[in-house]
Amino acid sequence: MSEADYSRVSPFWQIEFFYCNSYLQSHSLYAKISASESPMSEMVEVVIDSIRVHLMAPQRVVVLKQSSTERYLTIWVGPYEAEAITVALQEVEMIRPLTHDLIKNIFNSFGARITRVEIVKLQDDIFYGNIVADAGGREIHIDSRPSDAIAIAVRAHVPIMVHRSVMDAAGMEPDREVPETNAPLARQEPPPPPSSDDANRLSVFKDFLDKLDIDSPDKDKPDSP
Repeated sequence: MSEADYSRVSPFWQIEFFYCNSYLQSHSLYAKISASESPMSEMVEVVIDSIRVHLMAPQRVVVLKQSSTERYLTIWVGPYEAEAITVALQEVEMIRPLTHDLIKNIFNSFGARITRVEIVKLQDDIFYGNIVADAGGREIHIDSRPSDAIAIAVRAHVPIMVHRSVMDAAGMEPDREVPETNAPLARQEPPPPPSSDDANRLSVFKDFLDKLDIDSPDKDKPDSP
């Protein structure tokens, strides 16, 4: 904007202009690029195992399974995000692009290639994620909710990665079958009690998994839109 053009705007718009200019100088024009770029050696790949519905509340969760072992990570998602993931998994063709289709198309239009999505941190019971893209040979990490990142990963056909610290903190393994033994149960040494930190951290996930509707395989598949 030239000085002549700028002199014609109202004081209100001058204030808005100064505010926006200050904001753009302190923020990246590539949206919110995350500073937490984790090395790939600290990441594990997961796949979408299922999308389930909580019995006690109208909430959905995405169940992610670690590719290399029987370990699962559950993430709460909103109904819209759950529907967006389901539509992409079932390859339902929509008449008009949904929000996550639009985001993928924007990446493609600007020549940026989505390479993977990540779940990098768990803090105060909130998961944090990134969308990782290659833009002209430069890798960018864009801050994202994991639910949105997963919905985009399904559309872009890219891996979903989880930081090992997140998987260690929130991942759960199914109960292993206890081998039969003839020894009296009274003689067995009781297992050491879990620490208070471990109990507090995992209680919310154990309580949630106990209430999941997992009896019927047919209920694992949400209705098509």
